Amino acid sequence: MIATIFALSSGRLPAGIAIVRISGPRSFLALTEMTTLPLPPVRNLVRRRLIDPRDDTTLDEAMVVAFAGPASATGDDLVELHVHGGPAVLVAIFDVLGAMPELRLAVPGEFTRRAFDNNKLDLAQAEGLADLIGAETESQRRQALRQAGGRLSDKVCGWRSTLIEVRADLEATLDFADEDDVPAELTPDGRVRLETLVAEMALVLADAGRGERLRDGLTVALTGAANTGKSSLFNALARRDVAIVSEEPGTTRDVIEVRLDLGGSAVTLLDTAGYRETIDPVELEGLRRGRARAADADLVIAIGASCASVADLLVVSKADETKIKAGWHEDALYLSARTGEGIDELENWLADWARDTLRSAEPALITRERHRAAVASGAECITVALTVADPVLIADLLRHATVSLDTVIGRVIGADDLLDSVFSRFCIGK
Repeated sequence: MIATIFALSSGRLPAGIAIVRISGPRSFLALTEMTTLPLPPVRNLVRRRLIDPRDDTTLDEAMVVAFAGPASATGDDLVELHVHGGPAVLVAIFDVLGAMPELRLAVPGEFTRRAFDNNKLDLAQAEGLADLIGAETESQRRQALRQAGGRLSDKVCGWRSTLIEVRADLEATLDFADEDDVPAELTPDGRVRLETLVAEMALVLADAGRGERLRDGLTVALTGAANTGKSSLFNALARRDVAIVSEEPGTTRDVIEVRLDLGGSAVTLLDTAGYRETIDPVELEGLRRGRARAADADLVIAIGASCASVADLLVVSKADETKIKAGWHEDALYLSARTGEGIDELENWLADWARDTLRSAEPALITRERHRAAVASGAECITVALTVADPVLIADLLRHATVSLDTVIGRVIGADDLLDSVFSRFCIGK
């Protein structure tokens, strides 16, 4: 029998209101036992006194609502308890629920996994929901909302339908290949449809990196010689003291990072160890790590009036101490972390750069490496199918392409490993 699960579905405690979800075949019974009243009409939020059925003590005054499956978020019977958001209240309620037969605390992602199993949403939509919960910026929110709403799923299903139709026509000719007037081959119409399909998939794949970067965020590395003001600028952009600032060279020894929201785009800012001659093995390792992270960064900002490192933007971070501003680089930004001069200009420059890089006003279809790999595999199978003459081999390649697309939405999956990996990343209560 399917277990009935429960978990806190709202945010961190304490809070004004906390929402406890109960989903499964015994969820309605759990509610009636905790209220000693008949089940309220479904989808009606009503007030109830929650009690411990073991001794009739009051747990809380709450609002409760029941949803009958399959017309619920999980597809099963589901109950929500809207209780006061104090930790002690939740501990008492969880103690009561945990003592009921066939009820247990949900594991991360289990509510969404049940929605997937009950065809309430597909795998790409579930991942979009996870991204929506974790969205830090407006751009990430918009992209995740599109994914959760089925934008990628709709596109993949359209591709899949085309493949199935072309396969059906091809396999029909194979079934009647012994007839003289029925040639066993890919029809001209089928070839055109496949060529159009693979061209469309190629365009989506070409834009895949932007979707993944929007979801994960861009990376900006601060580099330069020691004592040029990298850590001071890092703290100014973070608007808090994250890195230690000292006149002593070599203070920053490891890569320090902080997440920023720049004009609606997520950016990870890196503070790297300053370049200088040293024999300290710890500092040398910090320099090595800093160079490696900077090499992988989307943007490198070189700090200092004289920097030999390869950079996308040059910044003089001690403008209040630099008497002569001319003669270094006409494209450099001059600022002071101490006085705040130029910080707003740099933030605006970075926000414009992030917006131009991500073109966040334009929707991205593919937002995860898993999606990209599956679509690329499907496109490769179709491309090969267009180059061969054997209709049996063509049919097999198109079948493999369909299976690759199926993994995006979770329609056909041979093992639970992928599903476990996806849903385990959700928070408890989702």
